Amino acid sequence: MLKHMSVAIRITIASIIVFGLIYPFAMTGLAQLLFPNQANGSLVRANGKVIGSDIIGQLWTKPQYFHGRPSAAGKGYDPTSTGGTNLGPTSKKLIDATKATIAQLRKENPNARGLPPMDLITSSASGIDPDISPEGAYYQAARVAAARGVPVGRINALITQHLQGRQLGFLGEPHVNVLELNLALDALPARRGAVQESEALARPPQ
Repeated sequence: MLKHMSVAIRITIASIIVFGLIYPFAMTGLAQLLFPNQANGSLVRANGKVIGSDIIGQLWTKPQYFHGRPSAAGKGYDPTSTGGTNLGPTSKKLIDATKATIAQLRKENPNARGLPPMDLITSSASGIDPDISPEGAYYQAARVAAARGVPVGRINALITQHLQGRQLGFLGEPHVNVLELNLALDALPARRGAVQESEALARPPQ
């Protein structure tokens, strides 16, 4: 009995040391060495300030910026409370919310053609999706162009420049990172009096 207990105690101590100390420190060190940006949250900085992350969506409401997907994470885009609505397709609450979102998109984008893309209507499973589809970006181009006083072709060209394809050529779907696109907008020469400060600067991540 004592022999078995001794073996069990030694295995437990060894496991704690290897898997609780050595392994985590080794992985952390490798991550910092090989992928420092990703290991530290893929943070985006402007003027020396952290204004967001490439992998966490933010709320954008001003007409001169592209807007992301709706969010059901906490009170919206809360990385500490990720999740979807968990409402079924027959839910009246979901149906009413979808109709309201479509109406709001059409009101905000009166010059957009066709129906709003689905990713602008529905929230993602996480609620903090930082990307939208190319169709979702092009749908908003006319509004952004009008708000900034620039030709819509220029905005469309900017979207095209920031399109990201499928990972490894077959994983996921083509997409556009909303934060990166909006920062690129602010880097464009703007008409006189146009708002230049990013909403992200006014609303840093918690």
